[in-house]
Amino acid sequence: MTSSFSNKQLRAMTWWMPKSRDKGFDALVCDGAVRSGKTLAMGLGFFLWAMSCFSGRRFALCGKTRGGVRRNVVEELLPWLRRLGMTVSDHRAAQVLTVRFGRQENEFYLFGGKDEGSAALIQGMTLAGVFLDEVVLMPRSFVEQACARCSVEGSRLWFSCNPEGPQHWFYKEWILQADKRNCLHLHFTMQDNPSLSQTVRRRYERLYTGVFYRRFILGQWCQAEGRVYDFFDTASVRPAPGGVFEQWVISCDYGTVNPTSMGLWALKDGVWYRVDEYYYDSRTEGRQKTDEEYVDALEELTRGRRIERVIVDPSAASFIETLRRRGFRVMRANNAVADGLRVTADLLKKRRLVICRSCKDCLREMESYEWVNDGSGHDVPRKENDHAMDEMRYFAMSVAAGRGTMPTACAVTRTTNWRGAAER
Repeated sequence: MTSSFSNKQLRAMTWWMPKSRDKGFDALVCDGAVRSGKTLAMGLGFFLWAMSCFSGRRFALCGKTRGGVRRNVVEELLPWLRRLGMTVSDHRAAQVLTVRFGRQENEFYLFGGKDEGSAALIQGMTLAGVFLDEVVLMPRSFVEQACARCSVEGSRLWFSCNPEGPQHWFYKEWILQADKRNCLHLHFTMQDNPSLSQTVRRRYERLYTGVFYRRFILGQWCQAEGRVYDFFDTASVRPAPGGVFEQWVISCDYGTVNPTSMGLWALKDGVWYRVDEYYYDSRTEGRQKTDEEYVDALEELTRGRRIERVIVDPSAASFIETLRRRGFRVMRANNAVADGLRVTADLLKKRRLVICRSCKDCLREMESYEWVNDGSGHDVPRKENDHAMDEMRYFAMSVAAGRGTMPTACAVTRTTNWRGAAER
């Protein structure tokens, strides 16, 4: 088994053992690049430690969501645990794993730390150890509450994460103060994962740009500065190509007081072109529009084309209902911001998303779409002049990041406004 792991992975797995050079530490932090093998190594080490040192105790497996920790940790580890001779009973309704190893038996509870209210979920438990996967994505209150629950003699803390900005509280208080906290800090790169081929490494290196490259490939805790899409320039802007397009989709960021932005996307030869747009700022215009008026504007934007889907901010409930009554098929957008920004940047850089010259409001926002710190150490886009940026991100995550086309079998479309293929 040891030949399957790098020296750094083995160190993350065995730091707690009596003969390990690291045996005196109370906590382990593994940070660094994506796909570096840190989560697998830590997860195996966590279970081996728990099942070797305790019986009849409770432990916590934590992620941003319970679904996330199940996918990223539990499902990855189960084959390995069984190969090691452990018996795992998964009680999904209770979100707990019962693990047996020889005569030892312990319970492992799954928790999601998605917001400030999550701390109450773990409050009151007595734990022998906690594993926090992607700890920088969890609120500080949840992390501190989880750590405070570890009051059993011999308990230890296990943390894994990809880097964020250098102002993040976890970086300042755990990584920079590892010695003070008696914490072992191991920094991982993709070279620390022997199961990753050179081909796959190169593919991941091409996947990210700018701050995302520095954080997720180089594993650096670096500040996000300047424009979000800093690689995008006028050379990236093209006129809409001629000929027949394969599919048409509209993305929409709906606002009442804030601006409403809609983008008309057309697919040709695996590339999605933003060929037209609608943008309305009620503050500038001095009048708010109704849901019906916005659907009228969207209908005008279609110019009789067959629209496969309208991708809409999931919070725009009344607008979504109005669209459906008017015969449009609506998809609630994937609103994941961090992942959405990375995916959108990748698609723009690879020219799978192209902004056409006619989309002046989208191009205007691209120039002023900048990073700011949200006050808690997270780098986020400035919430100004970002409405076309939001609906472009919705489109990238919900449509363009897939196979490139939408299945026609389920693309129930509006037919009351069908006037042929009026390509421009």
